[in-house]
Amino acid sequence: MTQEPGSEPAPLHWKLVVDCADPQAQADFWAAALHYEVEDNNALIERLLQLGALPREATVEFRGRLAFRDLVAVRHPDDPYDEDSGTGLGRRLLFQRVPEAKSVKNRLHLDVHAASGRREAEVERLEKLGANVLRRVKEPGGEWVTMTDPEGNEFCVQ
Repeated sequence: MTQEPGSEPAPLHWKLVVDCADPQAQADFWAAALHYEVEDNNALIERLLQLGALPREATVEFRGRLAFRDLVAVRHPDDPYDEDSGTGLGRRLLFQRVPEAKSVKNRLHLDVHAASGRREAEVERLEKLGANVLRRVKEPGGEWVTMTDPEGNEFCVQ
């Protein structure tokens, strides 16, 4: 790829894919936890159904709209998205249904950064959403709380 002299490449949009048993429940939890928005793919799904490109059994009703049965994403509310498909074009978490249960510690996890002096309040809020405290860590390099989401995925609150 050649680049124009003096121009910088645009940042890439990304999504972190999380395997799970219940994508809609995970999307609800993480949208609330991060203050993100659940993507609305209703218009795209309706088009795919009309074209015969998607079987009806691959969809569910979620939040009063059609959603893909096996995947749903949440996106940062300030990031752009494709209005025709509802798909985010920035920072996203995509939850996809898999048949197997979580069995080992995550190799990748999110760190959630609470406002200064608000860690404990944030931990309490996340517990009310369905998260659990795994352990509280206090080391010379810092302090954080390791938690698990409703399906047991680890994350830290800084």
